[in-house]
Amino acid sequence: MQLGMVGLGRMGSNMVRRLLKGGHQCVVFDMSTKAVNEMVEQKAEGSSSLQEFVSKLQKPRAVWLMVPAAAVDSSIADLLKHLEPDDILIDGGNSYYVDDIRRAKELRPKGIHYVDVGTSGGVWGLERGYCMMIGGEGEVVKHLDPIFATLAPGAGSLPRTPGREGLGGTAEQGYLHCGPNGAGHFVKMVHNGIEYGIMAAYAEGMGVLRGANIGKSQDAIDAETTPLRHPQNYQFDLNLRDIAEVWRRGSVIASWLLDLTAAALTKDQELSQFAGRVSDSGEGRWTIKAAIDEAVPVPVLSAALYQRFTSRGESDYQDRLLSAMRFAFGGHLEKATAK
Repeated sequence: MQLGMVGLGRMGSNMVRRLLKGGHQCVVFDMSTKAVNEMVEQKAEGSSSLQEFVSKLQKPRAVWLMVPAAAVDSSIADLLKHLEPDDILIDGGNSYYVDDIRRAKELRPKGIHYVDVGTSGGVWGLERGYCMMIGGEGEVVKHLDPIFATLAPGAGSLPRTPGREGLGGTAEQGYLHCGPNGAGHFVKMVHNGIEYGIMAAYAEGMGVLRGANIGKSQDAIDAETTPLRHPQNYQFDLNLRDIAEVWRRGSVIASWLLDLTAAALTKDQELSQFAGRVSDSGEGRWTIKAAIDEAVPVPVLSAALYQRFTSRGESDYQDRLLSAMRFAFGGHLEKATAK
């Protein structure tokens, strides 16, 4: 099958590579000529403009957008000048599902089909495949099935979930038509919210393990320091690298994220190349907004999102205000933070 790919960043370019290896034809476009040329070397068909890009696609055209969420609307506007009824636009980035509903409604009178695909797999997708959560019209999604089947990881060696025999469908292959427009990105939104929580749990737990030798330190004795009453209970010099590794082997908290944690700690237990500023690209916020609208309590996901804000210094002002209040009512002086 032929597919056009707009956006050749880390994920877009690897998706093209996987499709080419699977026997599909790919026409590609990116603002970076270098990125296009690299894909041409992989046997994709390059283009230097959107007009040329669209002209090389067979009708009905299937165009996959792999661009930042903020660039999707402008990319669609530029493409619409060259598209025709029955063409398909696919957004595989991390768009807000509400935008998907709006876009599908706006494109419907023009005869353009819209499909939203929440895509998980990151930089490992070329090798492992991509988990895809899809929203759109049933017949259109079915038409694109060869593309999804190639990009997906497949059943692989993962044991079958007991009771799924005879249920059918594509979920066991790593992709799923979740429902109408917006459903794909809604499911991916919650997926990323959960991801925030799992990552935070691993990080916090490792932090507790790292501090398990605090009893060996000599604490300052002053009014600003909470005394450690039982230092004898905190005398462990734990090897985080090996703990992460042993947890990978039969533990109930084993996961791919733990695999990545173990790899990072094996390389450098102090994680010295990272500053600890953790970004959020929107999905965590949108998940919490949906939870509020649905009256569903999500304290873990909320705390994980707020911790990401803190990691970027977003709490600096309120922390300074707390310090100012303590000084004002009690004359408490700030202490330098021990690293």
